[in-house]
Amino acid sequence: MTRGTTNPNRLRRMDRWIAATHGAELRRSPDPVAVDLGYGAAPWTAVELLTRLRTAAPRTRVFGVEIEPARVAAALPYEREGLTFRHGGFEVPVPGRPLLIRAANVLRQYDEEQVAEVWRRLCGRLAPAGQGSRGGLLVEGTCDEIGRRHVWVALGPEGPRTVTFATRLGSLDRPSDLAERLPKALIHRNVPGEPVHAFLRDFDHAWAAAAPYASYGARQRWIRAVRDLSADWPLADGIARRRQGEVTVRWEALAPRF
Repeated sequence: MTRGTTNPNRLRRMDRWIAATHGAELRRSPDPVAVDLGYGAAPWTAVELLTRLRTAAPRTRVFGVEIEPARVAAALPYEREGLTFRHGGFEVPVPGRPLLIRAANVLRQYDEEQVAEVWRRLCGRLAPAGQGSRGGLLVEGTCDEIGRRHVWVALGPEGPRTVTFATRLGSLDRPSDLAERLPKALIHRNVPGEPVHAFLRDFDHAWAAAAPYASYGARQRWIRAVRDLSADWPLADGIARRRQGEVTVRWEALAPRF
């Protein structure tokens, strides 16, 4: 069990990305179910997830799932229409196959070697892909205590798809500052010879080259740096997300070399 730090609005960057990129999938379902797995000592992240997802898909139901029974008991007074709390873990004890499982700051206490099996279990619980649907989404990542810096992996039923780096641009000296928030699958791979190390190195170089754009603000500098980065790396987002201080990369470009 982690100490369960759950500051309000800590996961806002992840929530907004999910609503923007997965909202259409949620809207297509007559009964979209989302899971906040390991919400921690207080239920704020589950409450906020419901609010943000319902701006994109008003029928969404959220289940907060926690392994510690006392945390579930403490969350029960916050239940409302569309929000339920359950005791459980990676088995994800909710009805049906969720369209979303969000696991933030959950795997940081696990060994790197355990991540693939956890991913396999969680992806196995997702709604399957079908006609006109890519299926459910697992979003697993890490952020700082107040949500300024966040990195997450997005996975579908078939496995990992993308890695997203998100930050409050005013707090950033250089993009490699985000390395300390890499998810467990990548954080020990930020060493020479590994793709994620090369990506952050190239991102720092692009950021430095974009320094003249800083006079227009950190956002314009970020957008320019990401544009230059896209010449060598397979990015999977567009200008709207980059304006939010995000960049998303195809997983296969950053996957560890075993």
